[in-house]
Amino acid sequence: MRKSHFRWGLKFLLIIVLAVIVAGSAVMLLWNWLAPDLFGWHALNFGQAVGLLVLCRLLIGGMRGHAGRHLHWRARLAERMEAMTPEEREKFRAGLHARCGWRQPQETPPASQNADT
Repeated sequence: MRKSHFRWGLKFLLIIVLAVIVAGSAVMLLWNWLAPDLFGWHALNFGQAVGLLVLCRLLIGGMRGHAGRHLHWRARLAERMEAMTPEEREKFRAGLHARCGWRQPQETPPASQNADT
């Protein structure tokens, strides 16, 4: 049992290291191909490319952890909607549409009425 955990951990670590190497190399190659010629900036080494990736992740992606965990409100809303009667659901939706500025799709008149005008 312990060997399988050790092997799994070793495989996981190897995948992480390979992902960092591939992503860092891609950033370094793209940067060194584009930035010096376009903007006159200096070329990056591998460590700087990995640091740039980490910086971008911190500034843009944040440190949220697992994707989708911050959407727990959807499950709560679904539970509340299931507990409502159909009339309450429709009233809730109408209020939501009114607050958010959404409009209900308008029904198109039958073709016979369009031909008369």
